Amino acid sequence: MSMYFHLRAVPPSALRNSATWFQRLFEDDWDTVRERIGRHREEVLDKLYGDVEILYCGIPPNHTSDGPRTQVVLGGRPIFHNDPAQPPFLLLTASQVTGVAEFLRGADFDDLWRGTRTHLLRPYGMSDTEPEARGLFAATHRDLTAFYEQTADYGDAVVKWLMT
Repeated sequence: MSMYFHLRAVPPSALRNSATWFQRLFEDDWDTVRERIGRHREEVLDKLYGDVEILYCGIPPNHTSDGPRTQVVLGGRPIFHNDPAQPPFLLLTASQVTGVAEFLRGADFDDLWRGTRTHLLRPYGMSDTEPEARGLFAATHRDLTAFYEQTADYGDAVVKWLMT
């Protein structure tokens, strides 16, 4: 089963307090999604989104306290799906998005990597895979930084959802 964690920029005035509206927000075809990704209006993380969460929040049980770094991937107010078997949507306000953008702008990827590299490399099993794995996490960090900076510049909120 393929899982993708979507992060979508939305103008606050367009937000609706409806799970049906949130569901429709993520019903676009992949061409439309790719176009928004190219404009930094949407980001998509693959099934390893939990590892990206660890990059920012640390390794359990030593997670960082609440704040912008905990909102990069899995943070946000839950909006429950109409189907209880589906994961909730997550909503970051424009103000929270600005805090995340400021955090990412000031975050040093090398420091984030050093604090989590052993844990993040464990699934790969060999040290010779580190350059490739590190490169993938660095690229994701750059993409998320560009997404949140652009979204903050527009004054938008972010809606997130794990699509299966």
